[in-house]
Amino acid sequence: MNQYLVMLPQVVADGLTLGFVYAMVALGYTMVYGVLEFINFAHSEIFMFGAFAGVEVLLALKASSLLGAAPVVVLLVLAIAAAMLLAGLLGASVERVAYRPLRRAPRLVPLISAIGVSFFLQDAVRLVEGLWHNAFYRPYPVLLSQVLHLGPSLDLPVKSLVVIASAILMMSGLTLFVNRTKLGKAIRAVAQDQATASLMGINVDGMISLTFFIGAALGGAAGVLFGVQYSMVHPYVGFILGLKAFTAAVFGGIGNIPGAMLGGVLLGLFESLGSAYLSILTHNVFRAEYKDVLAFIILIAVLIFKPSGLLGEVVGEKV
Repeated sequence: MNQYLVMLPQVVADGLTLGFVYAMVALGYTMVYGVLEFINFAHSEIFMFGAFAGVEVLLALKASSLLGAAPVVVLLVLAIAAAMLLAGLLGASVERVAYRPLRRAPRLVPLISAIGVSFFLQDAVRLVEGLWHNAFYRPYPVLLSQVLHLGPSLDLPVKSLVVIASAILMMSGLTLFVNRTKLGKAIRAVAQDQATASLMGINVDGMISLTFFIGAALGGAAGVLFGVQYSMVHPYVGFILGLKAFTAAVFGGIGNIPGAMLGGVLLGLFESLGSAYLSILTHNVFRAEYKDVLAFIILIAVLIFKPSGLLGEVVGEKV
């Protein structure tokens, strides 16, 4: 038992890192659902697109004579900013082309459109990367390789700290934006009642596009941080991760910003603990590869016993 307790700090640290990645992606789901009550299943591919945008920007910056010798933090910030911009524009474009014409259609129609967009983005990235590099499994440049030795059983990579700190900063900024700015209040008004918001002079279509842009930008940033942390991306990397992020959004309370954060972090912790201890607790009946099943067991349990999620749905913050 003492051996298992010694492992716990490292397991928790790994789970927190993964959980904050889930939380950033979950915010994209919860924001779109809060405004349109619609699950944008193409969001996982926007996350993937952001990861590829980040690796291409990083490679271009490192090869540049002007920025090649720049500090790693500068390169990372520029890559995240570029990925956020490109992913945000992609998200807004997807809303304009694939979702807006179907806004008044039966609920199933835009859902099918979202699935179609998801497959299209997967194959488009695979095609472009295959033609450009003759490969679509792309290793990320090694960044922030330093490791902090915080104890006999806890080695914390600096890049993990950067992932966690970046996630907290972006989520805090989003919360302040939604609750403290005029644009944030306009988005919340559209989430509350589109017809009334329109009568009050709010550009409903513009606010919906802005919501997609912000959610997609957070997904793009998460893609870069995921690539830096785990070193490899491919066109299908968003599929399982996107399902888990959706699970996190439902777990915390779909449509609720703090709920998306909480659900993502808890899901990351559960998955990390399951990976480390599942084989021990079940005497090797279930091994670490069954950790992915935990996410969907949690989703089923939440839907059965508390469909509104841990924090429920706070109407005033449905963004």
